Parts: sequence; structure tokens; C-alpha cells
Amino acid sequence: MLPTSFSNTPHARHAHRLVAALGFVFLSVAQPVRATTPESNHPTTTDAAAIVQQFAHGVVRSADAGGRTFGVIDKPSATLWIFDPQGQPLARTPVLVGQAVGDHAPADIGSRPLSRVKPHEKITNAGRFVTEAGINHKGEDIVWLDYDAALSMHRVRNVPGESRARRLQTPTVADNRISFGCVNVPASFYDRYVDPLFSRSPGVVYVLPETQPVSSVFPFANNAAPAQAMARHPADLR
Repeated sequence: MLPTSFSNTPHARHAHRLVAALGFVFLSVAQPVRATTPESNHPTTTDAAAIVQQFAHGVVRSADAGGRTFGVIDKPSATLWIFDPQGQPLARTPVLVGQAVGDHAPADIGSRPLSRVKPHEKITNAGRFVTEAGINHKGEDIVWLDYDAALSMHRVRNVPGESRARRLQTPTVADNRISFGCVNVPASFYDRYVDPLFSRSPGVVYVLPETQPVSSVFPFANNAAPAQAMARHPADLR
């Protein structure tokens, strides 16, 4: 993608590359996650929280985060949870994630102009990411999850015609699927939690899969979580 963002980390050597991270941001607000009436037999947001807490216990048991603060992103509920190194929850917030349902964006997504990214390719990759601080072309700080894939967390941006900030306030989850893949976070939440915990020093962010068992991506995960996660659909949870 065209160079729209530049990292101030060792990735600076790639500064000539176009960064599509502008569309990959966590939109979050420091408020409780709102649950809606579940359709069919899909779990509610309470179930999503239970799955994430169970996953966080697995992170601590396995020492997978290496004693660092970690975040867990659940795409079906469009929510980011933050935990301290001991697995105690610190905060959670709604976020905006990739428009398309899926767990693996095309391998060359980070080298393409945004105009060449098709709707079904706008995916927030599942996986484990060690965070790095970065700066975009406007001088705004962002947090890299995967530089080569142009995947980052950043403050929610005002994209004409998309009403991104308003999408974070609605009681539905379907409208939280809007970005090119990056995680859009409410500015106040970003400043209070994301910047100090994931930018000033490395942290770990886990993006849970939504089309495959959690244990297929994270072997340490409890076996009870994958089956529940696979049953969910983005429109069913908040």
C-alpha cells in the first residue's frame, strides 16, 4: 500500500511501503459492553466475556505473554479486553474491526493501495501480535500489530460517509464491521489504556479467530472455548 504510515520502530527501514493501517483501527470507548437479545441459540455478550476470561487464564497458565500486559480482541462481539500480566481485567471497550468475516487476509494486503483491497479481503487477521509503537503520515501515534500486513490499532478516525464514532455507540455489532482490517479504538480509551500499555512498552494482543477453533490458532487455549466461538456470528453479539 502507499506510504501512509511510518513506524518509529525497527520497521522504519520499510518506510517506503504504503501503510493501509488507516483502516485497521480499534474503536473503543470506556464503557460496559452492551448485550442484545441473542438470535437463535447463539451466545450472548456475557458468553463472549466468559470465553475471553477463560482464554486469558490460558495465557497466564502458559506464560505465553511473557509477563507482559495483554489484550484480547473478540471480533464477533467487536470488543477489546485488556488484562494485566497476572490476567486480571483492566478495561474493555467496543471497537471497529475488519468489514469482512474471516481470519486470514491475503498475504500481500500490506503492499497494496487501499483502492485495490476488495470488500471480502477487509479482514482483521487472527493471531498473536507483539505490539510496536508507530507514527503515521500525519504525525499521529499508532500501535502496530503486524507491520508487514499493515495491521494496527489506532484512535477512531473520521472517514467521510462512514460515521465511525457513531457506530461505536449503537447497540448492534454488525455496524462495527467497517474497517479495512485495522482496529479502531475510541480516542479516550486509546489515550488511557492503549498508548501507555502497548505503545510505550511492548505488549501482546491476541485476535481470536471467528471461523475456526480458538485452539487451532492458540494451542494453549482451553478446549471449551473453540466450540462456542465457532457458533457465533458478528451480528449476534455486542
